[in-house]
Amino acid sequence: MSDTPGTPATGTAPDTRAVLAAGEQGLLFEPEITSLTEEIGYRGPTACAAAGITYRQLDYWARTGLVEPSIRPATGSGTQRLYGFRDILVLKIVKRLLDAGVSLQQIRQAVSHLADRGVSDLATLTLMSDGATVYECSSPDEVVDLLQGGQGVFGIAVGRVWQEVEGSLAELPGERPDATGDVATDELAQRRARRTG
Repeated sequence: MSDTPGTPATGTAPDTRAVLAAGEQGLLFEPEITSLTEEIGYRGPTACAAAGITYRQLDYWARTGLVEPSIRPATGSGTQRLYGFRDILVLKIVKRLLDAGVSLQQIRQAVSHLADRGVSDLATLTLMSDGATVYECSSPDEVVDLLQGGQGVFGIAVGRVWQEVEGSLAELPGERPDATGDVATDELAQRRARRTG
């Protein structure tokens, strides 16, 4: 743990301070976030498009347990992973942290910490990093304290990323897990039938 303001994303939160209204703070803290249903799943290519990552990254992160699909994991050949909205939000945050040069070890710790947070908590967080440590800030005062202490080099407003992912997914196909149970098998069977027919 660090003695600096803000909380390393691997620890517990300090005293909670009031979050300013969105009009006062701008894009760092967005308290009015709509909640997308977790009953809708998104296949790998859709998750990649919404998060801005490659399919190779998605596959690697799922296989190594960094970000696994919460709706339906791959269970063998012919099955499709289904990612929930929260999964895609975390994928996009991971991508931004990697692009900023944060180590994979620190990102794993931050992702583990984010997994313990409630959806409403996520929407009001700003992740700050100095390139070595990822801090979570839940108020504008914590962001200012980090910057004044020289720790914060860049920040990721989770509420803003939320809106970006939500906007991307609004234009991409999603599906209900119960309706897709046999879709992959049906597609595979259709391809085989076309080859033999």
